[in-house]
Amino acid sequence: MQIVKIAPRGFAANAYLLTEDGENAVVIDPAQPQVLAEAKRRGLCVKFALLTHGHFDHVGGCAALSAAGAKIGCLKTALSARLPDLGEEFGTPVPDFSLDFTFAAETPFELCKISFLPLATPGHTSDSCCYLVRAAHSEEKRGYVGLFSGDTLFAGNIGRIDLPTGSAAQMRASLARLKALPFDGAVYPGHGEDTTLAKERACNPFLKGI
Repeated sequence: MQIVKIAPRGFAANAYLLTEDGENAVVIDPAQPQVLAEAKRRGLCVKFALLTHGHFDHVGGCAALSAAGAKIGCLKTALSARLPDLGEEFGTPVPDFSLDFTFAAETPFELCKISFLPLATPGHTSDSCCYLVRAAHSEEKRGYVGLFSGDTLFAGNIGRIDLPTGSAAQMRASLARLKALPFDGAVYPGHGEDTTLAKERACNPFLKGI
């Protein structure tokens, strides 16, 4: 599997292009419209986009992807919560887009020959989630290639909990859950540098204290 990290221009989240066949791709957190252009530059057709939560800095490219034919998906709880994206509050309005499908936490699903296991990880927002990802044909657990952690877990840090629906207690429970995962490998966060779960267990003060 190829994982391409697209760094933001200005303030926005990291976006990730995932492809198993080198032709069709899934985007996790399409933060800006440039995600579509980068996919095209690499000869990839984005079929789906998955959201870790709905803040403006993670969804700014959804409208462009939707217009190009990609389907946008999120947790069922995120759709029902309909939380504000905070774009207006931060001076970065988000172009309108519609969600095309939802999925349940803890229930794996397959897109573009890639298996996604969504994990509900409230704390940064009440609808936050992370994704454990592996090639669809690989063996579960040993086949995971990465944890896409959104704004739950960063390298050496965690997401803020002072925005609407943020919760210190929920964040602590979510971090404990990530810490206990049977996985040590790559963590691809919403902001900052990539890391590994093994390193965060050992060095991240927010995980060490749990």
